[in-house]
Order: sequence, then C-alpha cells, then structure tokens
Amino acid sequence: MMKRYIIGILAVFLIVSTGAEAEDRANQLSAHSSISGRDDSEAAKWLQIAELEGNAKAQYNLGLMYLNGNGKDVRQDYAEAARWFRLAAGQGDVEAQYNLGVLYDNGQGVRKDFIEAAKWFRLAAGRGNADAQYNLGVMYDNGQGVRKDHAEAAKWYRIAAEQGYVRAQYNLGALYLNVNGQGIGQDFSEAAKWFRMAAVKGNAESQYNLGVMYASGQGFKQDYVEAAEWYRLAAERGNAQAQYNLGVMCENGQGFQQDYAVSAKWYGLAAEKGYAPAQYNLGVLYLKGHGVRQNVALAKELFVKACDNGLQAGCSAFRKLKESESGEGSVPSLMTVSQ
Repeated sequence: MMKRYIIGILAVFLIVSTGAEAEDRANQLSAHSSISGRDDSEAAKWLQIAELEGNAKAQYNLGLMYLNGNGKDVRQDYAEAARWFRLAAGQGDVEAQYNLGVLYDNGQGVRKDFIEAAKWFRLAAGRGNADAQYNLGVMYDNGQGVRKDHAEAAKWYRIAAEQGYVRAQYNLGALYLNVNGQGIGQDFSEAAKWFRMAAVKGNAESQYNLGVMYASGQGFKQDYVEAAEWYRLAAERGNAQAQYNLGVMCENGQGFQQDYAVSAKWYGLAAEKGYAPAQYNLGVLYLKGHGVRQNVALAKELFVKACDNGLQAGCSAFRKLKESESGEGSVPSLMTVSQ
C-alpha cells in the first residue's frame, strides 16, 4: 500500500562513540608511542600507570583499548572495558558514562541491565552528549529501564535534535506523526519540520515520510510531484518502501507521466530487497507484459516470493494463475493500492 508510514521508533541506535575529544586523545597517545618507540603494550602500561594516579582520561582510553582490542597484547575484553569506563565515568568523564551505558544496554562485559544503562545515559545526556540524549529518548519511547513516556522521549529527542542529531530529528518527527496522547499530540506541522531537517541531511526514512505526507495531504496540500521528489531521494538511498511507492506513482501517472517500464524498474529494486507488495506488482507487470517482456514463469516466481514474505495477494495470485492455466479461473488483476 502506498500509505505506509514508518510506524514506531527505531530500536536503540547504539554505536560506541569516542567523541572528538577522545579522538584527539587517541591521536596524542599514538604520537607519544611513535616518538618514544613504544608499541601498544607499552602504551597500555603507560595508561595503567596513569590510572593508578586516578587520571580519568587515561582510564577512558584504556577502556577503549579493551573495547576494541587495540594492539597485539591488548585483547578485546568487554569486562575490562567496563571496569575502566566505570572508573572514568565515576570521575565525570562523559564519553565513559555514555559507553558504559552502551555496555549495559547490550549486556557486553556486564549483565544486561536497562535501568543501569538509563542511569549512565542520563548522566552523559545531562552534560550534553547527543548520543546519550538520543538513547535516553529511545528508552523512554520503548519503556526500557524507565517508565514508557512519550513526552519525556520527545524532550530528549528534541535536545539531541537541536544539536543536529539526525536520528533524533527523525524520531521526533515520527512521534509527532504517529502518537496522539500519552503526553504528546499528533502534529503534522511539527512532524514535517523535523522530517525536513533530517531529510536534507540525507535521512532516507525522513525523505520517505515527507513523500507520504505530500502524497496523502497531511500537513501539506496534496502534491504528487513533491511527493515523488522525496520518494526519489529516499529510493536512491535504498529505501524499499519509497522505491515501491515510486513504482505505484509511475504506474498510475501520479506526479509523472504514466510509464510501466519505469514502474517496473522501481518495483524491481524494491522486490530485490524482499518487499512483498513490489514483488507482487512486478509479477503482475510480467504477467501482463506491461513495461517488460511478458514472462509468465517469472510472474509465478514473484507471486511465490510475495506469498512467502507474507502477502496473501501473492498466494492468491499464484493460485488463480495456476487455475487459469488449467482453464478453471481468471488471470489475476493488478493490486489495488490505497493512497
């Protein structure tokens, strides 16, 4: 169906981040090792000595070394990484607080504990770490380690979004688009605002959702040409739903001149990603010979794939096609697409 919002919020986007300051420290450490002729094991010893003096930056860097397994003598060890991050985090190192939260969230080197993860994300978020602000928003969105609270989720997404954090901008837009109640009201204008911010930075989900809003006239006057442009941007970034919707629009002549060949192209790209409606519609094009050379065998394959991917229309089409071949039924028609 064309009218398909990306509903709900993405799973916690947990990427261990060193931050610019941490990267500078790592570069400084590398320079020190190079000048002195020390290898990574010597660097680890240097950091251990610094830890005995209570140096938070050294504790954090040693945590990174165990986290990533830097050097031939420093094997990856999440438990050790957690220990060193905890020492640095206890002294207020923001990146260490964030990374410790990630380890608790993933259960790496420590017992998986959303409450503990939220605790460390909150500490880092309060000191301006956008990754932590975003992850804390996700935890409130999903009720992980905290009580589910869309208003609180929106608060943390907004703080991160205002720092230019693209995923937070997208998630905030999704909240305003889809949620009505629980402390936040549906607001198409706000949704469009945040989607646009993320979309111009290349976020495919936001580009797709703007396309949906223009196609359906939510927050904007219905505009198929504008919808097609946002779908195209998302489609070129590999978004299967946008590729499918472009196929539908080309097939129906919405925002484009009707062109079955171009429609087949976009259906094909989405079908390759396992998107069942695209597999089905492409199968119909091959069955009818619209925009492609007629190929009944390939149409059957595509109907089966769509069926295997959970689309009952694909199962029905394959069955009807088998029946029509034996003279027992009619050839299936194109799928009805609501907008």
